[in-house]
Amino acid sequence: MGINKMHAALAKLKRDCPDGYWGKRTLAQLEYACRVSVEQEGGFDHLIGTAVGYAAARLEQDGGIGEAACREVERMLADMASAAKAYGLLCASHAHIDMNFLWGWDETVAITLNTFRTMLDLLAEYPDFIFSQSQAAAYSIVEKYDPEMLEEIKVRVREGRWEVTASTWVEADKNMPNGESMARQFLYAKRYLAELFELDSDTLQLDFEPDTFGHSANVPETLSHAGVRYYYYCRGHNDEGHSLFRWVAPSGASVIAYKEPHWYDSRIEPEMVLTVPEFCRKTGMRTMMKVYGVGDHGGGPTRRDLERMRDMQSWPIFPTIRFGRYADFFALAEQAADTLPVVQNELNFIFTGCYSSEARIKQANRISENLLNEAEAFSSAASLWTGARYFGKELEEAWRRTLFNQFHDILPGTGIPETRDHALGMFQEISAMANSKRSAALRQLAKRIDTSRYLVEGEKLTESFSEGAGAGVGVMHLFRTGERDGGRGKTRIFHVFNSSWQARSEVIEMVIWDWDGDLRNIGFQNEDGTQIDYQFVNRGFEEHWGHFFLRVLLPVSVPPMGYATYVMTEKEGGLAVLSAEDYYLAGQNLPPAEQYSFVLENEHLRAELNTRSLSLLSLIDKDSGCEMIGGQADGKNGSTQSGTGKGSGLGKGAAGAVEGEGALFRLIEEDGHNGGGNAWLVGRYRKVEPLTEGVHVESFELGADRIRQSVTYSIPFRRSRLKVTVSLDRGSRRLDYRVECDWHEYGKRDDFTPQLQFMLPLGYPCAAYRYDTAFGTIERPPLEQDVPANSWAAALTDDAEQVRVIAQGEAVEQQGGVIVQDEAVEQQGGVIAQGKAAEQGGQTSVMLVTDSKYGFRGTRDALTVTLLRGSYSPDPYPDTGVQRFAFALCLADAKDNSAMVEAAYSYNHPMNTISVAAGSGDWPLSRSFFQLNAGSAAISAIKQPEEDGADRWIVRLYETDGMDTTVDIGLFRNVRAACFVDTLERPAVGAGAIETDGANIRFGLQANRVASVCVEFE
Repeated sequence: MGINKMHAALAKLKRDCPDGYWGKRTLAQLEYACRVSVEQEGGFDHLIGTAVGYAAARLEQDGGIGEAACREVERMLADMASAAKAYGLLCASHAHIDMNFLWGWDETVAITLNTFRTMLDLLAEYPDFIFSQSQAAAYSIVEKYDPEMLEEIKVRVREGRWEVTASTWVEADKNMPNGESMARQFLYAKRYLAELFELDSDTLQLDFEPDTFGHSANVPETLSHAGVRYYYYCRGHNDEGHSLFRWVAPSGASVIAYKEPHWYDSRIEPEMVLTVPEFCRKTGMRTMMKVYGVGDHGGGPTRRDLERMRDMQSWPIFPTIRFGRYADFFALAEQAADTLPVVQNELNFIFTGCYSSEARIKQANRISENLLNEAEAFSSAASLWTGARYFGKELEEAWRRTLFNQFHDILPGTGIPETRDHALGMFQEISAMANSKRSAALRQLAKRIDTSRYLVEGEKLTESFSEGAGAGVGVMHLFRTGERDGGRGKTRIFHVFNSSWQARSEVIEMVIWDWDGDLRNIGFQNEDGTQIDYQFVNRGFEEHWGHFFLRVLLPVSVPPMGYATYVMTEKEGGLAVLSAEDYYLAGQNLPPAEQYSFVLENEHLRAELNTRSLSLLSLIDKDSGCEMIGGQADGKNGSTQSGTGKGSGLGKGAAGAVEGEGALFRLIEEDGHNGGGNAWLVGRYRKVEPLTEGVHVESFELGADRIRQSVTYSIPFRRSRLKVTVSLDRGSRRLDYRVECDWHEYGKRDDFTPQLQFMLPLGYPCAAYRYDTAFGTIERPPLEQDVPANSWAAALTDDAEQVRVIAQGEAVEQQGGVIVQDEAVEQQGGVIAQGKAAEQGGQTSVMLVTDSKYGFRGTRDALTVTLLRGSYSPDPYPDTGVQRFAFALCLADAKDNSAMVEAAYSYNHPMNTISVAAGSGDWPLSRSFFQLNAGSAAISAIKQPEEDGADRWIVRLYETDGMDTTVDIGLFRNVRAACFVDTLERPAVGAGAIETDGANIRFGLQANRVASVCVEFE
């Protein structure tokens, strides 16, 4: 029988054979035999053809295939039994447990306990069965809610029949958490599990992520730094089509990755063996892995699975099937590691709606990461310089809560209201812990600052009541609370703390509580006594729970990771000159303003708003004279001006821009076709509605004399309302947008989902877009879809040199794919340059940075950020009510990636101000605790070690510009020793030496690498 005729006969046999055990067994073996024969260049086709013919005859004669016919087929194929058994199938079990997916926390606990109880029962009944389980959080649940069960699990772990596959706290999202969060997943999970089960943490070498929605390019670097060698995933693009490959990060670090060829949530079925021969040929291995077990609601392997495996082990024309561990399979994969194909790009994109659904959860994540970063850094400084207690265990618990909320159904916003409520409740705990520990550290540091020169002799404070003003919740930056001292008397001292590794000069907002002086004679000075200009946010005091506060804008300069001191006093001398505005109803005598011009301008920027719609018509880089906005109009009659390239004058067909309106807010209707518009999927844009009608101007502060120029306006639309403040600070290269949206727009299945978006048409042609990711940045070509970023996106100029990449000294041309190391790897619709030093012309680029948003779209010479989505499922009413968020348009030099990273850090980490009473101390009025003197690097964390932290810091950083660099760090206290460590804070083998010189350390850092340094101080 010819091969085509044989396959046709087998297909007919499958179609006609009735269900039944012996028929299924016969057909499964015949199909598998065909796959084996293909790999043997048809060597067994004659046997199979004869057996197929026999089976077809018996089917026609008997109406089915019984035991006798099956045995005869097996006998007829006996000569190929050894070839069939030469292939192995290792069956590794698991129970996928979604944390708070379509259920609340109480049910997550019940799922976990019920699943583990079932597995323990099956382990007792089937001595050859092996169970594997991921997620440290699942074991933490057992430890808390059923400690007796935990002891049973420990017995099975010691036996080797319960495999702990967790190396992360949860199976987390891999696109939105920052690099430090990814590191903490490994740090806390591996330490916890090693102690809980008395394991060597080096045995926890698998990052098990079956259901995670896409995987950023730096995952292999993060895994390698944590001692994790293997990666298992199911969802995520892999256009090369490999199931087993070496996944290489831009740094060159790599892991062995296994992309599930079937599905992670599956059962034991005969069909699972059909891919084994081809897999083994492609990989050079003799064994494939089958992952089985019921999920997402827990469950794990069933009795039927185990019985079927036992049965199929006896089928003669089948692979060798055995129960096994994931570690067993990856040990076999190691033997083929040198011949595995190489993949060098991000494994994205999956579920683009997940970058913007449930905005409150995403805001909570960003703020949690930011607050913990600052709490650890300032607490480390306070411990080192003041001997204050470092609250490591408390901060670890806050981190654990943050990591839990990064689970792949929580942070992406694909849960029900109970999911959101639990996450936001945990966020309040995180915020309380981080704020309190940061504030305690700042107070300890402030005690050492000598402010005795500001003591006022004989000052009477008997009438002072500012001490009871508390933190002023809701007065300043949201979620930044905890200061207990509002200062006292007429002389107020303010210490401004900067958590960045670079010096910062910017305008901050300070709150003054219960000051009883004359506001017209108020004055500010720096440590040198120089008078500092200032600006009131409002005209006077506002009331807050029986106290009165005044908000003031003050331009400050603060050294890196340090503080500066500013003093407010009542000026001496005569009365202030009064103006007409100081008299009641004086404004009635002024002529009305009948012509309006909304222009915000400083030394670096000129921004013009449309007088009718308040959209941003023009954004001029005054240093270069370049117009950065496309489609701008003159602001008087709405006519479109000529732009500077193909990005100008965008019509409605280009990224949905409206001709003559410039940058604006838009309401998008996403088509509900094929699931679009739910929490997972951004639907096709079926309607784009510019929010340009009915705009009401609420207030404005304009003029070159203003420290902060601003325009505040509101826009009603459908059932919702926007309130927007656009502002520009003196000396800034950033135009700020602060937004309050009362949102009441909801999607409907099979109709549309509403989306609020900000769209920025570019005034220059754009070839690529750069986005920040965990421990790095990535460049992608224009894409007609939302893509993820940690906090910002930048539109790069269309320059011939822009798509050239310098990789280890060699220029490599690239056409629409990815460049990593020395090799160009083509990737459909994906990455241009991952963290490499891209050469470009001299034109400035626009950078759009956000305080809580993750979904961006760069295409057609425009940038957009998705702000809110009214997705209809699984939460039918997400984000209802008032939402507050911010973003900014920055002028950036795309050649200086480090500066872009630092600018985004500073934007997301406003400086902290505390007011204290004057007192003696031994520190100057300004100083630094840490400074990055040289090197293209960004600081991810400053913390104390998890163990034996006295007089030691862990400094984690990563290279930003895609080139080898020498890092020089000033620590302002003599260093006894310094060494490289891994994520688990153990000495890194073969990592090289660190040069110490008094209070400075120097070391080499390879391109795109993450490094952790343990510094021991004298």
